Amino acid sequence: MPIIHYVEANGGEYEVDVPVGNTVMQGAVDNMIDGILAECGGVCSCATCHCYVDEAWYDKVGEPEGAEKMMLEMVVAPEPTSRLSCQIKVTDELDGLVVRLPVSQY
Repeated sequence: MPIIHYVEANGGEYEVDVPVGNTVMQGAVDNMIDGILAECGGVCSCATCHCYVDEAWYDKVGEPEGAEKMMLEMVVAPEPTSRLSCQIKVTDELDGLVVRLPVSQY
């Protein structure tokens, strides 16, 4: 099972086993990581699962498209590697992925 590294804005870090096929958002929700609110449940309609993909992983994860790209226009403090974690499907290739969480989702 791939391990995803979540880094909170305050520096707290979590290493979580996330099943292939789940999303990075679901891994955070299932493990009660506070920095991802996921108010819409993962349907790409609220942007409360915003995260920053570590630069070393961004090419492997890929750029946002479609609805996700539009939703990212509404996030607080976007960065070039911003993604919605509900749109990042976990694969074996993402084992070791590092995502940072913003100070606030609002």
